[in-house]
Amino acid sequence: MTKRDFLALEDWEPAEVEELLALAGRIKRGEVSGGLEKRVLAMVFMDPSLRTRTSFETAMFLHGGHAVVLEPGKGSWTLETEPGAVMDGASVEHIVDAARVLGRYADALGVRSFPRGSDWAVARQDAIIKSFARHCEKPVINLESARRHPCQALADTMTLREKLGSVEGKRFVLSWAWHPKALPTAVPASAALAAARLGMEIVIARPEGFQLDPEDSALIRKIAQEAGGELVHIIDDPDEALVGADAVYVKSWGSVKLYGKPEEEAELRAGLRDWRLTAPRLRSTRGGKGIVMHCLPVRRNVEIDDQVLDGPNSVVVDQAENRLHAQRALLLELIGEGVSGKR
Repeated sequence: MTKRDFLALEDWEPAEVEELLALAGRIKRGEVSGGLEKRVLAMVFMDPSLRTRTSFETAMFLHGGHAVVLEPGKGSWTLETEPGAVMDGASVEHIVDAARVLGRYADALGVRSFPRGSDWAVARQDAIIKSFARHCEKPVINLESARRHPCQALADTMTLREKLGSVEGKRFVLSWAWHPKALPTAVPASAALAAARLGMEIVIARPEGFQLDPEDSALIRKIAQEAGGELVHIIDDPDEALVGADAVYVKSWGSVKLYGKPEEEAELRAGLRDWRLTAPRLRSTRGGKGIVMHCLPVRRNVEIDDQVLDGPNSVVVDQAENRLHAQRALLLELIGEGVSGKR
């Protein structure tokens, strides 16, 4: 079997992603079963999870496979991640050895690892997920890293098409929201990249100081232009950004400029609690019917008001459900056998 990793959605050709989405649609309609019998997925969660862990475990079960979950430091050894480390401290096992061994036990390996350290120039390299991919002989799936959450992006793409139909040229607003702590940029960057690939008009609304990583912003613009879409930055104005929106993706993220400086970052965000999606703001979307998206978990009445989350525009639960169907398709593509229509 040829090893194929799933580390970022943009690593796969558009036609390959289209095949995944087509398969996910068939799966959701109940047209596909089996295909993962006697297959094993090992997952290493270095950070918490609800939807990712549950959906992948469920996906393996539904297709006849088995999932193994490891949480370093909680039932499995703590992992050393630095190359060439002299391991005379708290970490017991090196990531190199863990990746190699798990590649012998399982047919695929999933890894979640949020940004670590105090230097964004280092964290943005995504060294942990890349190290697992380098040293594991089986396919590695990114369950969210410092820079990307491709599984969420796959489900987001599926949801946008289901809810909006033809998406080309429609307005996708990625709207920053206040949060009590700085969060990774993986989800917002991945969501914007997914919408850009669909040829949507991309609006990124965020306060000054909360720009995405410059390289990610450039890639979003490049992919949008290639797909016939457009990238527009709206600074310091969440109300203007929502005007005419077909989809509003609400997500908080930290300032990459102040990464590793929590006191300064907290001071920057302190006066920004008004960056919240409310029912009055939602009325300015296209016909007041713009769909509301969020990857979950969401801080209710902090990022999005209850009235919006529980209202008719919200598709956050459908979005979460699509994680399951999209990942079932991904697993069948990477390690499955005998599924009609699969490459």
